[in-house]
Amino acid sequence: MPYTRSRDLLELVLGYGLIIGIIWLPESVQAVLSPVALIVTLTVVLIRRPTRDNLGFGTKGLMRSLWILAAAIALSLVSTLIAAKIGTLHPLYKASFGHVTGYVLWTVYQQFLLQDYFMDRLLGIGLSGSNAVVLAGVLFASAHMPNLLLAAATLVWGIVSCLLFRRYHNVWMLGLAQGLLGLCFAICVPDALQHHLRVGLGYLRYRAAYPSH
Repeated sequence: MPYTRSRDLLELVLGYGLIIGIIWLPESVQAVLSPVALIVTLTVVLIRRPTRDNLGFGTKGLMRSLWILAAAIALSLVSTLIAAKIGTLHPLYKASFGHVTGYVLWTVYQQFLLQDYFMDRLLGIGLSGSNAVVLAGVLFASAHMPNLLLAAATLVWGIVSCLLFRRYHNVWMLGLAQGLLGLCFAICVPDALQHHLRVGLGYLRYRAAYPSH
């Protein structure tokens, strides 16, 4: 099947629908279907046989984009100091090495999805670069609903990371930076507001289980 606009649109709708659908399922079902979504989206991208540099997993732009990780570290330090000052700083939920590592790997994969799956197909259906960047950011943010604070943060980061990818074309730095910023968000914003970074049904069930007083 040729890589036409109709195919890009179909893959865009099906991929996003699959992800959103899983987000709104119970956690027990998510645990089964999430690997399916991962494999499906990965297969859809790799079936076109892109190179590692095309995907952003090569060395292209790696050194030039190191400042992104440095900026994320600086922003995280400043945010942590501010949170400590105003009294919102708290320990990380499940602060084990495995949990943190798994989260960072997930943020790298999120950047793969955002850049190599969604941005690529938004451009493929004929959107201009700027329009594709904004819409990709909106799609990224809406996948974090109904967690309003997290959705607002991911809207900004989604747009910024797409702009940075178009310039440096490297997923590694963006994924690592997102992981660091996400962990910072988790310890600086009260759990009562961000619900351990949960989204979809998990966010609502957290609120039901842990009502605010």
